[in-house]
Amino acid sequence: MTAPTQNTTSRIARFRKLSVAGVATAGAAMAALTLAQSPAQAAPAPASANVAAAQVSAVDAQTAKKAKKQYADNLDGWIKEALDIMESKNIPGSYEGLHRNIMRESSGNPEAQNNWDVNAQNGTPSKGLLQVIQPTFDAYHVAGTPHDLTDPVANITAAANYAADKYGSIDNVDSAY
Repeated sequence: MTAPTQNTTSRIARFRKLSVAGVATAGAAMAALTLAQSPAQAAPAPASANVAAAQVSAVDAQTAKKAKKQYADNLDGWIKEALDIMESKNIPGSYEGLHRNIMRESSGNPEAQNNWDVNAQNGTPSKGLLQVIQPTFDAYHVAGTPHDLTDPVANITAAANYAADKYGSIDNVDSAY
């Protein structure tokens, strides 16, 4: 076998350069074709499609609103539901503050009723988780909750609303209020 001549070596080198350049060019072209929008994608959607998309979005939003958050039917669930309502109505209070006061007032019994204090002697016994009397409940009832003094969530939110008005927050109450 004979040694390659200078001419052969430079032809091979040129071929290699062209091959690398060709592969690079082909790769760039493939990338450009992959990323480019087709005419169908680039064309603006007809107005009717935009209206339909907006209607679907509105339906999704309504469905999400209707899907009511579920809470446990126990003290923890009542407090969490009350806190969500309180937040939406800008009524201050924390889980700890509500729980502490509920445990002191009723030990967590939504049917608790005080039949011996001055309110009971005057015919308006305090009732429910936070031992609220009917006139206070009526004055501080929070819209969106049942108008029922012994409903746990209604009782909590009304009491927290009252405490916010009188003490700044249910968190500031450390004794009978």
